[in-house]
Amino acid sequence: MRSKSIFLLLFAVVAFGQPARDRHAIVISLDGFPNYVLNDPTVPLPVLRKLIREGATADGLKSVNPTVTWPNHTAMVTGVDAARHGVIYNGMPMRPGEGKPLRVEPWVDKNELVLSRTVYDAAHDAGLTTAEVDWVAVYHARSINWSFAEQPALDGTIEREMIAAGVITEEQIRAWSREPITLKDDIWTSAAVHLIEKHKPNLLLMHLLTTDSVQHQYGAKSLAAYTGLILADRQVQRILDALDRAGIRDRSTVIVVSDHGFKAYQHLIHANALLRQKGLLRDKDGQVDCDAWVVAEGGTAMVYVTRESERATALKVVDEAFATVPGIVKVIRPEEYAQYGYPKWVSGGRMADRVLVAASGYAFGTANKGDVGEELPAGVVRGNHGYVNSDPEMTAILAMWGAGVKAGARTGEQPNVNVAATIARLLGIDLPQIQGRAIAEFLK
Repeated sequence: MRSKSIFLLLFAVVAFGQPARDRHAIVISLDGFPNYVLNDPTVPLPVLRKLIREGATADGLKSVNPTVTWPNHTAMVTGVDAARHGVIYNGMPMRPGEGKPLRVEPWVDKNELVLSRTVYDAAHDAGLTTAEVDWVAVYHARSINWSFAEQPALDGTIEREMIAAGVITEEQIRAWSREPITLKDDIWTSAAVHLIEKHKPNLLLMHLLTTDSVQHQYGAKSLAAYTGLILADRQVQRILDALDRAGIRDRSTVIVVSDHGFKAYQHLIHANALLRQKGLLRDKDGQVDCDAWVVAEGGTAMVYVTRESERATALKVVDEAFATVPGIVKVIRPEEYAQYGYPKWVSGGRMADRVLVAASGYAFGTANKGDVGEELPAGVVRGNHGYVNSDPEMTAILAMWGAGVKAGARTGEQPNVNVAATIARLLGIDLPQIQGRAIAEFLK
């Protein structure tokens, strides 16, 4: 009877959102890790496959649109899609004025950029400790206790601790912008190890980038891409070893995710070059002057009217011009945004007036002069994401292992908004009114 009472008490603690102060959730995001690689037995991934064998996995993690880094990392910590959390780029779209091109600004305060409550907000408010390493959309986030950011600083608390411990040097921080992404990933992993061993946060969010960089440069499914993914697998082992040294392995749950998959392409579409050809974009006083502007996001691109007095004319030209461009398979209009999970269009808001969708083998480029179409040199293949999330190559990964996880649990594909709800359940905190649900099939 006593053991049954203890079980019921523990169930009540989790079910009713009492914070589990002795639990630790470690979320590791391997940027751009495609689910199809995890299912390829010829790619040696011993650590991830061990976690899957001893823990739980899904037949993939479905990204939100747009399938780029910041919107999907934000979905995984808010439990809602971009229509609600509002992040549609790797930063905030900025409108510098009438007739001027938009730009994307990454260094915007989290409370301004992210429109929904996050799981780390909820954890912090419940008295749990939170930490991040190279997570995104967390600039000046007040609910993060410890941070080793995408751009570390010499006066940062964790940076100073790691320098004092001899883990990193001041020169590495000073030279950060020039360091290769492989070294940055190694240092970010060292920062996560340091946080686990010294501070033991209840929630740690960490993000590695080599996996993304090599696939952009050398193409999805290339030897270089697979090498980057194999290296990421080895970094995960460093986190597991740190949990052992910190003495918290039996109280920790490791969740390995990615934000999107990857596709190879050989053709570029320079949408702004077409706007120039159609008279919607021109040079004036050495600057671009435009009635419309396109922001490329890999497999999709966002079209904005930039001069309200020319709205009707500009949209008519845009709709006619892009309807017949080779490699563009669809032009999504605002009345269709809800079905894709895009934010509602409002005048002067974040969301574009149109979304262009590229075919397989194509991606959007950034040139605003010259030819609209560009063929990559013979034998050269690049990689990209940003394609609509119904494309199976955009499917990401999900593996869970450790405390509270059923060994051998398997489910079908899961929407990535379920990640936040699952973290909340593990930590016994509330994250109400979200789209996601805790993946009960994975949990004991």
